[in-house]
Amino acid sequence: MALRIRKSIKIAPGVRINISKSGVSTSLGVKGATVNLSKRGTRITTGIPGTGISSSKLYGAAKKVSAPTPPTPLWAHVVTWLVIAAVLWWFFS
Repeated sequence: MALRIRKSIKIAPGVRINISKSGVSTSLGVKGATVNLSKRGTRITTGIPGTGISSSKLYGAAKKVSAPTPPTPLWAHVVTWLVIAAVLWWFFS
């Protein structure tokens, strides 16, 4: 289970500064509709207060680009098949 630590500071009615181990963000809004601005992008959350029903969408998130995985070399496939053949030969002999 992950541990989350967060501190929210009220600046003005409807304006909050949120501080966590992942960074700082700003929240604007009222109960039922909030806009959060952070390094991850802009998150808009709407809901029905008191029911636990809500919807959230992240806009403008930076896409993580992963390094392409290099192809497996041919010798690795050959070695794998030789090991499988040796095990089968040992098992059935």
